[in-house]
Amino acid sequence: MSELHRFLFDGQPVRGAIVRLTDAWTEMLRRRADNTASGAYPVPVGELLGEMAAAGVLMQSGIKFNGALVLQIFGDGPVKLAVAEVQSDLSLRATATLKGDVADDAALGALVNVGGGGRCAITLDPKDKFPGQQPYQGVVPLVDAQGRKLERLSDVLSHYMLQSEQLDATLVLAANDRVAAGLLVQRMPVKGEGNIAGGAARRDEEDQIGRNEDYNRIAHLAASLTREELLTLDVETILRRLFWEEKLLRFEPQQGATGPRFACTCSRERVGRMLQSLGVEEAESILAEQGRIEVACEYCGKQYHFDPVDAAQIFAGPPVRQPPAPSAVQ
Repeated sequence: MSELHRFLFDGQPVRGAIVRLTDAWTEMLRRRADNTASGAYPVPVGELLGEMAAAGVLMQSGIKFNGALVLQIFGDGPVKLAVAEVQSDLSLRATATLKGDVADDAALGALVNVGGGGRCAITLDPKDKFPGQQPYQGVVPLVDAQGRKLERLSDVLSHYMLQSEQLDATLVLAANDRVAAGLLVQRMPVKGEGNIAGGAARRDEEDQIGRNEDYNRIAHLAASLTREELLTLDVETILRRLFWEEKLLRFEPQQGATGPRFACTCSRERVGRMLQSLGVEEAESILAEQGRIEVACEYCGKQYHFDPVDAAQIFAGPPVRQPPAPSAVQ
């Protein structure tokens, strides 16, 4: 079962989280693989999406926000757009749009940043918006301060968090066809509340980026975690191996209904209403040409099939009410 573990380092201005997506991740891959039109993602694309899904959960878990966190990567490579969306209740989904062949060993630059113009955007879209309120979005290039291409998503997101929050962060991400996982450690602001759960004394001096020795020590330990360890070891083993000399204050693990889980808004009923809005003539035209109607969710890839009997049942139901056309402004 997919799981999220959050923790604090007692007496230190550092927090952490580790996520393992198992059933949630394999369900996303299965839906895409079952799509007869698209087929499974190429391995490098699947790994990128898995890392994005894990990172999205980690980032969403660290903010108090009622809405969706949407992580997007786009550019001029064969992957035109990759998206991971995580709601505040940790339900998630992910998708990618491909426009070309993907090499078996393609890294981030070859996937989305061939010409150097790739971007990473993170959007916070509130669930209950105030009148006129717009989603918040931050965008960073897929290059470092010297203009060199970044080949790891973890480096891109660490750079984003440093820019947007002015806080040091270290991310380790990995994914294969069974697990998508990530570890995040982040320096907390020590001016003000401090480490509220650790009971640490307030510090008189203001902390500075890159200069906190406690964070630097913990970040060095976190960065030693290998891809193989992150994908194969359980959470308890990882935390014990990395931080055995540190005192961790653990939150209750989040699993099942409170943990990360796959969810897409598509359904057969929603697709049926969409077909109904097309009109019976259009539906009959498709049936005459193809024998059945096939519709795939653009987000998760799940396919819905409607034969002539299904279509007849759809149009036998109450008609879909179309919203009135807006009046012209003089």
